[in-house]
Amino acid sequence: MSTGAAPRHAPHTGGPLHSVYLPRSASALTSAMATYGIPLLVLATTRSAALTGLAFALEWIPRLAAFGWAGALVDRRGAASVAFLASMGRALALAAGAVLLHLHPSGTTASATVMALAATTGVLTEFSYVASETAGASAGRKAGTRAHRVQAVLFGIDQTATLAGPALAGLLLLTGPARMLAVIAALSLLTALLALRTASSPEAPPQGPQAQTNAGLLIGLRTIRSLPALGWLVTGLALSNLAGAVLQAAGPVIVVTHYGQSTTAVGLVWSAAAAATLLSITLCRFAIDRCGLWPVGVACAALASLACFATARAPDYLTYLLLVAVLMAADGGMTVVLRTLRSRLIPPDKFGSTLSAAILILLLPYPVAGVLTALTPPDALGPVITACAVLQALGLATAFVRLRTDPALRT
Repeated sequence: MSTGAAPRHAPHTGGPLHSVYLPRSASALTSAMATYGIPLLVLATTRSAALTGLAFALEWIPRLAAFGWAGALVDRRGAASVAFLASMGRALALAAGAVLLHLHPSGTTASATVMALAATTGVLTEFSYVASETAGASAGRKAGTRAHRVQAVLFGIDQTATLAGPALAGLLLLTGPARMLAVIAALSLLTALLALRTASSPEAPPQGPQAQTNAGLLIGLRTIRSLPALGWLVTGLALSNLAGAVLQAAGPVIVVTHYGQSTTAVGLVWSAAAAATLLSITLCRFAIDRCGLWPVGVACAALASLACFATARAPDYLTYLLLVAVLMAADGGMTVVLRTLRSRLIPPDKFGSTLSAAILILLLPYPVAGVLTALTPPDALGPVITACAVLQALGLATAFVRLRTDPALRT
């Protein structure tokens, strides 16, 4: 490949605000409402803790299966086309679900509809996410040594959406499942229109052996193996994600069944976590300027591990909410470190495939968490969370010890 040829998803024509930040904002809000709203919808429709956990697993298993295709497709067709088609498909699926739930608000048809939506929206959301991340990485590379500031802005957009999305989905659910899905469908349609701004119009897909080599998960996994700093950090965060995934999957059951709160209170937990994460990434941005990536990552890892241990023993809803907020804020700081590191290290022509492989590893714990929640009685969720906290602490400690002298985190 010629060194003078830029990746087709790299060019932006309207500046970062219009070509990156605005489309990312619409995509993140729609994704947050769907990701957090669908499990609430399942619980409200089926009244079953086991089906809620199963829906969480169904939401993530197809997403993981789609990553190889998503990364290769973004590398071949460009971020704009992939983001547009994924958002448009999600809008159509949600609109169809709204019609079905309006006609059949309960019963077998309603249960089948919400479970199918969990799988369908999960797949389409990941295609949109990989495209958005690829465009964001291009903006980070253009920023050079200030890449962590761009990544902090992008992550701040994601967390602002997570702040508003769950609470908004919970409030809309009070007006009825069909209305909630209709609103999310309209937002997804808006996202599709804005997604056309994320990159230049796609040209004909690349041909020949080089294109085949750069496509798929295999090249991404090979690239991660060739970058030890990225590999260790991804592995540590994957184990950490298991703890967060269990809390997310079991959240509706813990809040509604154990603490006796409403489904709206579930959304408030994650909105509070997003608000804390917004503050965290702002502080981390300046801390990285002064101290570097490694010290900030270590501090966030220690705080996340301690908060997870405490969450398993939270005596009441308010304490649980605060501890989850601390845990997710610390996780947010580690995510800024990861995003900065991968924008520095991953070759631009292989970014989509490598990003897909990295995200696949990071998200493997999510379907596992859904299965654990479905198989675990509500009263036994505490010990499961404690076991996940142990794995989290061990994984993060090993990763950051290995990275202590790596120059990639000190550049």
